[in-house]
Amino acid sequence: MSGAAPGGADGVPAPVPGEAWTRRLELQDLDDTAALGRVLAKSLRAGDLLILTGGLGAGKTTFTQSLAAGLGVEGQISSPTFVLSRIHRGAGPADVDLVHVDAYRTDAAGFEDLDIAATLRESVTVVEWGRNLAEPALVSESGSWLDLELVTPESEGSGEGDAEIITDFSETEEDVRGAARHAVVRGYGPRWSTPPDLRR
Repeated sequence: MSGAAPGGADGVPAPVPGEAWTRRLELQDLDDTAALGRVLAKSLRAGDLLILTGGLGAGKTTFTQSLAAGLGVEGQISSPTFVLSRIHRGAGPADVDLVHVDAYRTDAAGFEDLDIAATLRESVTVVEWGRNLAEPALVSESGSWLDLELVTPESEGSGEGDAEIITDFSETEEDVRGAARHAVVRGYGPRWSTPPDLRR
């Protein structure tokens, strides 16, 4: 379990205060989520840190796969849940590597043991569930990073009273394509003093 304190639905930690700007984007389905990954990749470069948050089924893997494609990363991108960290190499000499980390099941000491700082300058680093954990370990309070939260309607409920018992596991077209959701993007530090172009 992460060392970050829960701050909202699905145990999502509250955003770090002090962002330079915040943008909320409506995403109709997983295609829109993928498009956001591709467009954001155009603004990223080696040394950039992206903190990615969202509950189960929010689209984190879809987003990261498209981000990787936009960066020119080779190979299949999957969730690093069981290995905690994966390095995906850029396909060509001009392409940056992608370091993909899942910090959900670790704490500050475990995160430091992953030695992500060793690859930070040469890679784009995406840390799922890294809020309040990755920032102090990798960039400090005066550093720069992007925070992206994918929010589904289910995760916006007001608490335990909204829980629903699911007994029908058949997939509908909406399940396959993904329901509408939104993304909240926040920029921190001098690198992200102004927002990137997020138009899809």
